[in-house]
Amino acid sequence: MSHRRIPKRKAVLAGAGAVGIAAAAILLPQANASQSGADDAPPPARTMTAGSAVQVADRLAASLGDSYGGAYYDAAAHRLVVNVAGGDDAQTERIERAGAVARQVRNSATALTAATRTLTAEARVPGTAWAVDPRTNRVVVTADRTVTGARWDRLESAVEGLGEDVARIRRSAGAFRPFADGGDAVFGGGARCSLGFNVTTGDGRRGFLTAGHCTAAADQWSDADGTVLGTVQESVFPGAGDFGLVAYDDPAADAPDAVDLGDGEKLAVRGAVEAAVGGQVFRMGSTTGLRDGQVTGLNATVNYPEGTVTGLIQTDVCAEPGDSGGSLFTREGDAVGLTSGGSGDCDSGGETFFQPVTTALAAVGARIGDDQGAGAEEQQPGGGEQPGGGEQQPGGGEQPGGGEQQTGGTEQPGGGKQPDGGEQPGGGGGAPGR
Repeated sequence: MSHRRIPKRKAVLAGAGAVGIAAAAILLPQANASQSGADDAPPPARTMTAGSAVQVADRLAASLGDSYGGAYYDAAAHRLVVNVAGGDDAQTERIERAGAVARQVRNSATALTAATRTLTAEARVPGTAWAVDPRTNRVVVTADRTVTGARWDRLESAVEGLGEDVARIRRSAGAFRPFADGGDAVFGGGARCSLGFNVTTGDGRRGFLTAGHCTAAADQWSDADGTVLGTVQESVFPGAGDFGLVAYDDPAADAPDAVDLGDGEKLAVRGAVEAAVGGQVFRMGSTTGLRDGQVTGLNATVNYPEGTVTGLIQTDVCAEPGDSGGSLFTREGDAVGLTSGGSGDCDSGGETFFQPVTTALAAVGARIGDDQGAGAEEQQPGGGEQPGGGEQQPGGGEQPGGGEQQTGGTEQPGGGKQPDGGEQPGGGGGAPGR
């Protein structure tokens, strides 16, 4: 997709700077991408994109009531799997009529959400995080390397009280922290972060979203040359999110709705969408450039040393300091999230948490792109829960949605997606186009 040339120091693109054309190429769908998987579920399960799967899951959640047990996207088969706890044949039939796969599970989504509230009340200690994983039908609790002694005993007691069929603990080799500092994108108050997405504010001005722990550090943010870009309008961190809105000081700022992939490659941003567990996502940051991975949990709670943040997206996409605030998006150009923090790095792997863009936009009263995203294009006429055919298929390289996703260790999320020749990313998410 081509875009007009951006005047120096006037326009700001979302994502990191020059990372090489090979990095941009991983967004292109592969010609031989699998269109179906070896799924034994009976027809009429239909192939769909992650974006359309979210819409179908939302409708089914409303109609299934207390029997709804969550849902996830099987990226290998391009199918939506919907969990049913104690449901009857009529509910299974309703799911299948909607084009999804019905899966019987023990725990309802309501029960798992109640378990996360128990953890918040009994085990909120720094270095811990939890999120509902619909693929395992459990709450997955992660403890980083700093959780020891009495804090570990407190966490373990709370999880054991819920029962092994409801929650389980796993260890992270790293330490949870916001991914600020160390980048070369946007600067403020001694912190260096990445620009997430350009937006239009409620009063018609242009601005950009980034991490709230970044905007909490300073009122004004500048580019790598020290030119002031804009002033913070709203900032949330810690608490119900990790996001901030910066309005450009120049009313005529040319701030395109696009993610800069480097070497003149840009991906147009068409709108904001909700994340889907099992869906493939891409991240841009000023330190580590373009990386990809999979969504592993939603509505995650993270207990950073600075405080607790709720409502985040959990992924296995790697990130490092300086990537904070950077964009999380789909290969089709849908905005999904803003980098918050996590553990590990892009050598050893780890887990990373993102602020949902949809929540941030609603909170600050802004819009992004055409404000439609995948939802508008994939919504099929005719109503009901039936997803239409002919939807665009995700490209190759997506990870299977089934099974429990393990992170950390020596596995490198986004491996092989390094910039050409090991070149260090240049101007970061807030770097003006040159």
